[in-house]
Amino acid sequence: MVFDLNGKIALISGGASGIGLNYAKELLKNGVKGVCLADVSPEFGDKALKDIEAEFGTNRAIFVQTDVTDIKQFQNAFEKTIETFKHIDILINNAGILNDSLWEKEISVNLNGTIHGTLLALEKYLPSYKQGEDALIVNISSIAGIAEIGFVPIYTATKHAIIGLTRAWGIPLVYERTKVRVVALCPGVTLTPLIADMSGRNLGKEYETIFEKIRPTFQPSQEPEYLAEEAMNVFKHGPNGTLWVIESGQPAYEFKFPERFAQKGNVLSYD
Repeated sequence: MVFDLNGKIALISGGASGIGLNYAKELLKNGVKGVCLADVSPEFGDKALKDIEAEFGTNRAIFVQTDVTDIKQFQNAFEKTIETFKHIDILINNAGILNDSLWEKEISVNLNGTIHGTLLALEKYLPSYKQGEDALIVNISSIAGIAEIGFVPIYTATKHAIIGLTRAWGIPLVYERTKVRVVALCPGVTLTPLIADMSGRNLGKEYETIFEKIRPTFQPSQEPEYLAEEAMNVFKHGPNGTLWVIESGQPAYEFKFPERFAQKGNVLSYD
C-alpha cells in the first residue's frame, strides 16, 4: 500500500537547516500541506521559513523552537503543529549531532531525542490526529547504525540504538494497535558540515588518526538534495519496521539483519 503524502502534515526535528530542511522542502514538493520545523535555532528557523515561503507560498510551514532532549519542549512542537494545521501524520526524528567529545550531550540529543519524539507520536498524537488509515514515523539513523565507525564509537552506538528502537517499535503488534508505521533511514556519507571537519569532535588525537586512515575507504558522498528526494520513496513504500540505506547517490536499498537461529553454527572455536 502506498502512503499518499498529499495533504499530510509533518513535524521534523532538526528541520530548520541541513538535511532536515531538505526533507521539509521535498515533502512539500510531494504534496504535503504543511510542515513544522522543530529546531533549537531561531536564526535558522527564521531563514528556513523565508526560504519555504519564497518557494512554496505562505502558510506552509511553522517554526517551533525545540530542544528534543526536553520532552516538554518536544510536546509543545506537536501541540503547535496541531493548533496550526489541525492534524499531524508524519514525524521525522532527524535532530542529531556528531561530536564524541560531547558524548553525554550526543547521547541525549541522538537517542533520548528520538525516544521522546517516538513516544509522543506513537502513544499520543499520531493515532488521534492522523488523516488517513495510518501515519508514519521516520527515524534517521546512519550508515553508522549498521557498521563499525571506529573514529566515533559513541555516535555509532547512538545510531545503532535508533535501529533497535525502530525494529522494536516496528513489530506488527504495535502497528495493529496504533496504525503508525515506523521505518529508519541510514544515510551514507552526505555533503553536510557534519562530516566536513572532524577535528575536535572525537575522543582525541588517536581517533582523529583513525579517521584519517579510514577516510579513503568511504563510499562516494552524495548531495543532501538527492538524499531527501530518494527518502520520499521510502516514506511512500517502506514497510513497517524496515531499515533503508541511501548512499553514494544510488537508490535506497533495504538492510536486513540475518536470522538469529540460522547462526547457531557459528560456535566459538578453542583451537
